[in-house]
Amino acid sequence: MEHLRRALNAGHVFIDLETNSTSDLLHQIVDYAVSLDVVSADVGEVLERDLLERERRFSTAIGHAVAVPHAYLDGIEAPTILFVRLKHPLNMGAPDGIPTRYLFVLIGPPRDAAAHLDTLTTIARLMSDDEFRYDAGEAKDVGDLLEALDRFEARTSPEAVTTEPTVSPGLQPSGHLGGGLIADIRRRLPFYRSDFTDGLHTKTLGSTLFLYFACLAPTVTFGGLMYGATGGTIGIAETLVATAFCGTVYALASGQPLNLLGVTGPLLVFIATLYRLCIDLQIPFLETYTWVGLWTALFCVIFALTDASCLIRYFTRFTDEIFAALISTIFISESLKSIIGYLQDAHTERVSHDVAFLSLLLAVGTFAIAMMLSRFRRSVYLRPSVREFLADFGPTISVVLMMLFAATFPRVQPEALEVPDSLATSSGRGWLVNPFDAPVWVWGASIVPAMFFSVLVYLDQNITARLVNSPQNRLKKGEGYHLDLLVVGLLVGICALFGLPPLVAATVRSLNHVRSLATSEEIVTRSGDHREQIIHVRETRLSGLGIHVLIGLSLLALPLLKLVPKPVLYGLFLYMGVVSISGNQFFERLNLWLTDPDLYPRTHYTRMVPRAAMHVFTLLQLTCLVVLWVVKASPAGILFPVFIALLVPVRLIAGRFFRSEDLKALDAEEIPEEEETAWV
Repeated sequence: MEHLRRALNAGHVFIDLETNSTSDLLHQIVDYAVSLDVVSADVGEVLERDLLERERRFSTAIGHAVAVPHAYLDGIEAPTILFVRLKHPLNMGAPDGIPTRYLFVLIGPPRDAAAHLDTLTTIARLMSDDEFRYDAGEAKDVGDLLEALDRFEARTSPEAVTTEPTVSPGLQPSGHLGGGLIADIRRRLPFYRSDFTDGLHTKTLGSTLFLYFACLAPTVTFGGLMYGATGGTIGIAETLVATAFCGTVYALASGQPLNLLGVTGPLLVFIATLYRLCIDLQIPFLETYTWVGLWTALFCVIFALTDASCLIRYFTRFTDEIFAALISTIFISESLKSIIGYLQDAHTERVSHDVAFLSLLLAVGTFAIAMMLSRFRRSVYLRPSVREFLADFGPTISVVLMMLFAATFPRVQPEALEVPDSLATSSGRGWLVNPFDAPVWVWGASIVPAMFFSVLVYLDQNITARLVNSPQNRLKKGEGYHLDLLVVGLLVGICALFGLPPLVAATVRSLNHVRSLATSEEIVTRSGDHREQIIHVRETRLSGLGIHVLIGLSLLALPLLKLVPKPVLYGLFLYMGVVSISGNQFFERLNLWLTDPDLYPRTHYTRMVPRAAMHVFTLLQLTCLVVLWVVKASPAGILFPVFIALLVPVRLIAGRFFRSEDLKALDAEEIPEEEETAWV
């Protein structure tokens, strides 16, 4: 490593070299070496011929976008390394098929050829590190590269490896009142300024525009469902106001700003159940809801002060995959049900066939274009910067294109977004709710439903936060479970006082937020499969803030939102649901049920776990998923949070029927490193 450090300190670096062929590349590298007086002009000619001849015999590209051209010749006085980063990747025939962007050119006298393997090992270890590859790609000068090298050595030192905690710092109990909350603030406060400066990037703009529509669609949809479930008491206007206000506050004050707040299906089920209960008991709904919200806020504050979020460490990948699968399935099924509904409406003549056909085209077109552009990053067409732009802005581009497509058929009017004409409460009441208008006995009796509600808020918020903070997302700024729960709890109380719906971290929206801000690269697994892997996420508050400020501004121009066809948003719903499935090993193992066993991918669980045990484990998860789905849709929906919590003892009981080594592979917190990185 010191050999490389000396070369960097000596300025043996060529950043953003432009070339279109291997011969031109080597010619420029040798010219640069001559200009640095590393070799003489005479030796340079011999060096160029030697490098080119070696490249013709066999490629020096070793994979992971790295090549190591080398030559040891008489006339070269001392060994050295030249680091070269290409402006555009060049196909140098790497065994993994990934174009080369980084070159480490090793040159020296013949006597130093024996040290070549040691240097090659050092380079392979360095470039197999995701963070260093990202830093090397972003470096603007030698200073940035040296800082990246320092960070690599710090995190791979024996001290850093041996002190790696088994439980993430955010989930370790503090042992005293408010200790976890204070630790969250101390952990996140040093990054508060960078949470804004790191967002000054086009990727943030693309994420903001995409998720503006992606958050607006469920906000309006859930608002409409809430209107029907509460007898017109809480509707679209209240949901839009709650989303804009709570989202803005959360983006500024939370511990993990990558979480996006929203109304979720379980929250809607609870509110609908509470409304029916109030009707049966002949008590006012809004005042009762306010008391439930205030008690829930108090419970959430107590949870935050007593480190209750630390209990989430007993949730494992088993639970995370089931919960994420449930939310993804809800998004996919609801969007498909709405899309197919247009065809059913045409069959019953509730809408014309033209409207139904155009609605189908808009929904499918939005989904198809968004999916195609999201994968364009791996395409062979256009320049990398253009591919990156199209991939980042793909969902937004798909929405705009389909809106323009719909406008070309002025005589056919697809269903428009249903929003009020002006900003006012759905029932015409005042915005502030007086909880003391409820019967006195309701003030205390509301504690009972509030206990269920606080558990639901706790689980919905923290499970989503666990998924966002997953090690596979490569987040670096730390967690904030207790701080997040405190902020959400206080917001639930404020929303209750104004008759607004409660909001928690929404799983699909939050995961799409992370992916939209992520820098990914293509890797090759041991089985030769190509897949994308996150190497860096731009952790910022600006995207979340921008999304909800835009939703707030939309309140000033509500009639304009009616220009957005509803089928376009259903297509976006479908895209979000499908994309959120990516990386969920439950779906991957479910797919194996239909796969030829001889063609199973060589993942860590297919290699280490007996086939029968793997399929039984997947069947157990599928059974739990079906039970949650049935409970959610049943009159017992208020017990939904209890069934989510029961997943923990189910997993513990499963430990008695599976071998510990099998569970270690199937329920691993993080994909083993040997599977992530394959140098071929």
